[in-house]
Amino acid sequence: MRKLLVLILVFMPTMILPQEELPFPSISIGISPAQNQRDLVVTLEILLILTVLTLAPSIIILFTSFTRIVVVFSFLRNALGTRQTPPAQVLVGLALFLTFFIMQPVWNDIYNNAISPYMRAEIGYQELFSRMMQRVRVFMVNELVNHHNEDNVFLLASSLGQKYDKIEDVPNSIVIPAFVLGELELGFKMGVLLYIPFIVVDMVVASVLLGMGMIMIPPVLISLPFKVLLFIAVNGWDLLVSGLVKSFAR
Repeated sequence: MRKLLVLILVFMPTMILPQEELPFPSISIGISPAQNQRDLVVTLEILLILTVLTLAPSIIILFTSFTRIVVVFSFLRNALGTRQTPPAQVLVGLALFLTFFIMQPVWNDIYNNAISPYMRAEIGYQELFSRMMQRVRVFMVNELVNHHNEDNVFLLASSLGQKYDKIEDVPNSIVIPAFVLGELELGFKMGVLLYIPFIVVDMVVASVLLGMGMIMIPPVLISLPFKVLLFIAVNGWDLLVSGLVKSFAR
């Protein structure tokens, strides 16, 4: 009974005294005509920036060194047989930072020759994207030429019924997929080279187990620590990262 009286006394003021309604903010979305031409230009620039931000992951993956690095890391983990070690997030993060490191000269040229003049209002956004794409194109063409993957460019061009004498005359719509194909080819070639020593270890362990009559023990289970020890003994991470960085002409 006493508890009931206490509850009544507590809630009595809220039941008797009128409560003020709290104002809720209103949100409205609409399209209004531009007051002048500059407002329309600013609106289009905002839409263009949002579009670029949306496509940023694809740009990083396709136009940079990320593809080759992440493919090689995937081959390495499969060759070691460590399943989820290192985790995929760690490999992707390391691939991203290596991409930023390798592409730093390209980013510096883009910032100095494209972004800075645009921020100083010396060039328009059309010239901005033209200069950015031109610098990235130079990187892609250099990689195709240095690794003798120009045949990918001419293969795609011939499939469209087009013929070019020089790779410099090929449009970006052909250079970009040719560059991605070249990166996949190089990643697979490096992955095969990574597989060879670990396959030898697997074969040796399997032969020893078969000779001892231990056919019920999975050879992969026994060879895993030996492969990890071999990778550590030759300082594998340093050799792999160094080889990846040196494989790019920049």
